[in-house]
Amino acid sequence: MIRRLGLFGGTFDPPHVGHLALAEWARESLRLDLVLFVPAGRPPHKSRADLSDTAARLAMTRLAVRGQPAFRVSNLETRRDGPSFTVDTLREVRDRFPSARRFLLIGADSLADLSHWRNPEEIVRLATLVVAVRPGEKAARGRLAFGRRPIWLDNPGLEVSSSTIRARARAGRSVRYLVPDAVVRYIESHRLYRRSRRIP
Repeated sequence: MIRRLGLFGGTFDPPHVGHLALAEWARESLRLDLVLFVPAGRPPHKSRADLSDTAARLAMTRLAVRGQPAFRVSNLETRRDGPSFTVDTLREVRDRFPSARRFLLIGADSLADLSHWRNPEEIVRLATLVVAVRPGEKAARGRLAFGRRPIWLDNPGLEVSSSTIRARARAGRSVRYLVPDAVVRYIESHRLYRRSRRIP
């Protein structure tokens, strides 16, 4: 029985150790039965040209969470036509897990931008917002989000980003220890992010 369900969305291009550490911190802190990783299909704020193939991002995310039974990957957004909107995902998750309390894991930057999301008032009704802060980031922890008080995680700050990993892979530099070994092997075997040398 899933009573406490965490949702963690993103492009995961690629998924990295920062994603995993944050999800595990949230799982333990909030006593989550399940953390559902939801790779975005078509994020409304990014062009398709900026993203790796959907199948590749799904495959890498599944490889990344392997070994943690409380982590699962969902294709809710990647199989949906049109842009990926969080409110649509939350509606589907509510219907699939009607008895679960839902927690939406986001960054402080996303919280600041929430008013520009589709139907933000419904988002905060459908899920409790859980906010993670990056190293050196200052955020107003007392602020409400459309009348609801988010939960702030005191997560450890890991300065890792997917864009940095992609840049290193493009340059033929090592990404080991930034992503799980299985993801390193996938990037290498599928020659993602670059066209020439093997990743050291």
